[in-house]
Amino acid sequence: MNNLLDEVINWINKSDKPVIIGISGHGAAGKTTFSTKLAHLIGLNEVAYINTDPYMITSQLRQYTIIQYRYQNKDYHSKMTACHPDAHHIVSLERDIRMVKSGLDFYTIDTFYSKSELISPKKVTIIEGMSVAFVDPELIDLKIYFYTDDETELMRRVGRDVLERGTDINALRQSHKQRRIQYELFMHPYRKTFDMIIKNSDEEIWVEKNLLASPE
Repeated sequence: MNNLLDEVINWINKSDKPVIIGISGHGAAGKTTFSTKLAHLIGLNEVAYINTDPYMITSQLRQYTIIQYRYQNKDYHSKMTACHPDAHHIVSLERDIRMVKSGLDFYTIDTFYSKSELISPKKVTIIEGMSVAFVDPELIDLKIYFYTDDETELMRRVGRDVLERGTDINALRQSHKQRRIQYELFMHPYRKTFDMIIKNSDEEIWVEKNLLASPE
C-alpha cells in the first residue's frame, strides 16, 4: 500500500495546478484508511477533505424504497441499499465538485452525524466515499477504487458496525446478502471508469489497474 501512496504523492507533486482525487469503493474496502493516510502524507494544511456520506439518502428512507432486480437467474424484490446509484444525491455532489474546480468556497451538507463545515479549495481536494463512483468521471483528476471479497467485507463490517457502532449482528447479516448482490449489479461495474483499482483481502493487496504506473 505504501508504494501506491508514493505513486499518488509523486503524481500530485508533478502537477502545476490544484487537483481533485476521488476515492471510492464499497463499505469496509479500505478506502477511508487509504484516504486518511494520503491526507496526512500530503499535509493536512494542504488538503480539503470531503466525505460523501452526507450525499447519501439515509437508511431510514431507503428502507421504504423497494427495487426489483435479477441476479444469477433469480428475481429479487428488496429495499434499496447504498450500493445503488439512486441512493445518492449525485447532482448535489457534482455541483460541489464544480465549486471546487472553480476555486469557490462552499459549506458541506449538515446532518445529525456530521456538522456542516466550510470547504475552501486547496492544493489537493480528496473526495472519499461510495458516492464518488457515480459522479461524472471527467470532474475528477485521479480516481481510485477499492473493493474486497464477500467474506472479508462481512468480517470487517461486523468488526466496525457491530463492535464499534452497536449495530445488531443479526440485522447486519440479513442485510449483507442483498447489499452484496446490489453492489455486484449496480456499483462494481463503475470501477471501469477509475484510474486505479485495488482489491484487498485480509492483509493481501492486488493492484488490478494503475494508470500511474510507469511503463517497463
